[in-house]
Amino acid sequence: MNIEKIDYTVKYNSLSKSIRILINSKGKVIVTAPRWVSLKVIDKFVNSKIVWIKDNLKKVKNKARFGGNRVEFYKYQKRAKQLVVNKVKELNKFYNFDYNKITIRLVSTRWGSCSSKKNLNFNYRIIFLPDNLVNYLVVHELCHLKEMNHSVRFWKLVEKTIPDYKKLRKELKNIK
Repeated sequence: MNIEKIDYTVKYNSLSKSIRILINSKGKVIVTAPRWVSLKVIDKFVNSKIVWIKDNLKKVKNKARFGGNRVEFYKYQKRAKQLVVNKVKELNKFYNFDYNKITIRLVSTRWGSCSSKKNLNFNYRIIFLPDNLVNYLVVHELCHLKEMNHSVRFWKLVEKTIPDYKKLRKELKNIK
């Protein structure tokens, strides 16, 4: 029998009624348990959850890679803003939508967003994408100015300037 070992830290909590596993943003596995639970029982519990732990460690690692860090963000923020502002001006000539602010952010889960106040937000890592994906992202957020959802009407708007949006959307989802 091959039992893999996972490094973890145990924190005892007198208020806990059960064993819980947490994986923090740095990929550290923390097990919280009631004071009366032995290390042997905790170890058995952790080993029973090994698949879940490995899956979530992978997610944390991918999230960190996608999100970048503050140093990289400050280094590329101005270039990303310049790129996005130019692309919005260029691609919005077709749609002619009104928008307010364009903001570049350090986010780990999204490439872009559009607020109800008509503010367009983009992940700074957009500058590392090929031009066709940048165009898709900008058009996607522009179209949210008209349709604040992912309805059929929204996708028809996107398709007017990005006919291969389905392929590009899939490609973007595979980028970590």
